[in-house]
Amino acid sequence: MGKLFGTDGVRGIANETLTCDLAYRVGQATAICLRRAKGSAPTVVLGKDTRISSDMLEGALVAGLCASGANAVHLGVLPTPAVAYLTVFYHADAGVMISASHNPYEYNGIKIFSSQGFKLSDDLEEEIEALVLSDEPLAVEKGEALGRLLEGLPASEYYIRHLASTVSELSDLNVLIDCANGAASTTAQRLFNRYNISAAIINDRPDGVNINQDCGSTHLEQLSQRVKNGYYDLGIAFDGDADRCLVVDENGNPVDGDQIMAICARHMRRENRLKGNGFVATVMSNLGLHKYCEDHDLRLLCADVGDRNVLDLMRREGMVLGGEQSGHVIFLDDMPTGDGQLTALHFLKIVCETRQPVSRLAAEVTQYPQVLINVPAPHDLQARKALLHDAALLEAKAKAEATLGKEGRILVRASGTEALIRVMVEAPEEAVAKDVATQMANTVENLQKQNSI
Repeated sequence: MGKLFGTDGVRGIANETLTCDLAYRVGQATAICLRRAKGSAPTVVLGKDTRISSDMLEGALVAGLCASGANAVHLGVLPTPAVAYLTVFYHADAGVMISASHNPYEYNGIKIFSSQGFKLSDDLEEEIEALVLSDEPLAVEKGEALGRLLEGLPASEYYIRHLASTVSELSDLNVLIDCANGAASTTAQRLFNRYNISAAIINDRPDGVNINQDCGSTHLEQLSQRVKNGYYDLGIAFDGDADRCLVVDENGNPVDGDQIMAICARHMRRENRLKGNGFVATVMSNLGLHKYCEDHDLRLLCADVGDRNVLDLMRREGMVLGGEQSGHVIFLDDMPTGDGQLTALHFLKIVCETRQPVSRLAAEVTQYPQVLINVPAPHDLQARKALLHDAALLEAKAKAEATLGKEGRILVRASGTEALIRVMVEAPEEAVAKDVATQMANTVENLQKQNSI
């Protein structure tokens, strides 16, 4: 990726690193590139999450798109996967989602989808990025060539109908659903009310600044406690743009994306829907998932972190299931990107059909203790990546790996969406994993101090 687009689009703090001027130029550049490829005025659908800055950035994007000759279709507040789906549904040339996903409210981002609902190709992103970062004013249209803003109602209903078409029946479950005060607040109640289950919704009152705040898939504590105290069968948590889904069992214990994928993979294989006899996870996936797949003769492939990388490997290998430990799961036969509500439906279907407690389903995937430490790092992605190749860091990592042996592993990587170096260590004992992770994190911090002198 270049200087602008990370692993999940453009990200930054609203009005600091992600400004209206930047959003305007992204809109212009997107319109110019799409118009150049199509030979006529392109149509772009736009959705957003509930952040206080989303309206502001949407206005800037729409202005840029229309100024450079693209028509914009306003979808309103919707989950990210809804924008991907509706891009295809409306036969649009591209889709744009304004969201910073699981990040705090002060962040925001711009994700762009192709006409097929997939993330843009690297070539097109680089073309757009080159225009945005150029010093020259970008071309604008005049007169009848200006773009128009159109309404996409009832966009959310089309999306909900599609999700409901993938799972026909659910019954006899008592479920608590956490919308993270985000985009799922507009869809979850209407979706889950279509089924014969008791679905209580929490954190569905967004105010612009409470998105992901002590709730949702990044903060499961509230959901866990309420599930346990309320005697629910399970809890479901989405993140701010609802492309992630995590679960808590009837005892309030978390069930992560690795476990969700493993459970879904076995069920899909029994139904002859698991193409390639396996699925795609990432290098962050737990060693326990690898052992589970070995024991159950499932093929497990690991991509670099990021849903783009997972999807690319899925398409190359002809697989229809893939995702990340964080709960970003892709069911490619149903949706071109990860979808938290779709994941929830598929998981609930398995719970209904097996009639087993979620704790029993999840217990089949034994998890090694995994410690993750986030170390503050430069804002520039290339600078973060350069740290990973430092000789002192590589030497420290090699020594630690020799200590852990085959029963543990270390992963040090640069975040593609935040100014962080992530240090992950797995070991049979949590104390050992914590000790090694702390040592590696200290090494990263010391290297940065030395380089700044």
